[in-house]
Amino acid sequence: MIAAGRVLIWIGIFFLVVGSAVYLAGRASFPLFRLPGDIHFEGENFTCILPVVSMILLSIILSVVLNVVLRIVNR
Repeated sequence: MIAAGRVLIWIGIFFLVVGSAVYLAGRASFPLFRLPGDIHFEGENFTCILPVVSMILLSIILSVVLNVVLRIVNR
């Protein structure tokens, strides 16, 4: 039970950090999903957004963060 409790605490901390980052990015007007290279189609009755560059940037950031976290946890 102690191990499950620790896992839940780490998951909670992870969600707190991610939620705070999303909140602060929204407040700072970070142009996620409006970067150059993101494809945006707009017609009369529809809008299609393909955030190619934003997803690549997000993937790189998450890969770095997860690698750092895993290195810290495996010590």
